[in-house]
Amino acid sequence: MEISQYLVIASCAAVLIGMSKGGLPLVGMMSVPLLSLVMSPLKAVVLLLPLYIISDVVGVWLYRRNFSLINLKILVPASMLGILIGWFTASMISDLTIKLIIGLVGVSFCLQTWFKRGQVDSALPASVPKGAFWGAVSGFTSFIAHAGGPPFQVFILPQKLPKAEFAGTATILFAIINVAKIGPYQNLSPYSLDDLRDALVLVPFAFLGTFLGAYLTKRIADAWFFKLVQAGLFLVSLKLIWDAIRG
Repeated sequence: MEISQYLVIASCAAVLIGMSKGGLPLVGMMSVPLLSLVMSPLKAVVLLLPLYIISDVVGVWLYRRNFSLINLKILVPASMLGILIGWFTASMISDLTIKLIIGLVGVSFCLQTWFKRGQVDSALPASVPKGAFWGAVSGFTSFIAHAGGPPFQVFILPQKLPKAEFAGTATILFAIINVAKIGPYQNLSPYSLDDLRDALVLVPFAFLGTFLGAYLTKRIADAWFFKLVQAGLFLVSLKLIWDAIRG
């Protein structure tokens, strides 16, 4: 792999992470699938974790007064269980299997979003059994691919929370999840000086993405922007699934 190719793709992944913290949460899902095109998926999730944590600091401060406490009480313990499951099974899962899982998560999320469009349902209350299940799934997929968003949204969207409360709950939950992943990641793939240097080089791109995300949130209609994002995620996910099957 050429260094220039790696830098371009890694920089794009960092920008996507920043954009997800700047008000466009779905965009962050594309970071690991994108980086997995040029490196091991496990290496990709380990490399990107510091960027998520640095971006989380800003997000938690912005939404420190807007969150659903009842949902956090359900989801945080459940997500810790999901992280433990991911930690214990990571060494048993091959790179091709992880690529397949990441691809399937992306495709299933897009299909669910597209096929449910136009349906109008009444708001549902927070359910402990459903929250425990989807919280654990969210912790697991976040651990293996930083892709905890889709399971979280499957559980939280039917509640029709106010926009700020929804964003704050997601931001705080995944900030907690990301901090909890530091120890397991260090155990599975210890950070080297080169890893930390690479992450440090990408920090400015993450900050750039944060401002870009905030700008696009205000300037571009959500419907059109997310159509493009979902199309990109769908194509990248299909590529990962194809690579896994072919491999």
